[in-house]
Amino acid sequence: MNARPHFATLARYNAWATRRLFAHVDALAEADYRRTAGLFFKSIHGTLNHLLVAEHALWRRRFADGVSPRLALDAELETDRLRLRERLIEGAAAWLPLIESWPEDRFDEASLLEYTSTQGVAMRLPFAPALAHVFNHGTHHRAQITAAITAMGRPCPELDMVWMLQEESRA
Repeated sequence: MNARPHFATLARYNAWATRRLFAHVDALAEADYRRTAGLFFKSIHGTLNHLLVAEHALWRRRFADGVSPRLALDAELETDRLRLRERLIEGAAAWLPLIESWPEDRFDEASLLEYTSTQGVAMRLPFAPALAHVFNHGTHHRAQITAAITAMGRPCPELDMVWMLQEESRA
């Protein structure tokens, strides 16, 4: 299997799903957006900030720059709701060019990602599965957010990857 197209699809999906999710998050009243909703990071705002920390401030920096910032996973990097939205959408869009810039052998089984965990522990993980984790992690937290929005009695978007693939095939 040629891994780059697979990861490019995951990156496109991540950006697509993030944009679709915000169409529904944007419709929430401020009180609903910030209230404790039974999520691991408490509120929708807290969960979105966690995605900014994990996906962009930690993992992308590890993959793109070889840097491992020491950040708490529940850090509030962005207090402003609209700016958080912008940063998440821009950040999701930045994965595809990064993936396309890597040589094909970067996705080989022997390729490793070396970084330091948020607890300061040196880590070595297989590159491709660690990259898959980034996109799987985003899917997990978007699903939590859609469940919270649904529990508030509001509609949510369909975020299955097959919907994106169908849209792309029609385009």
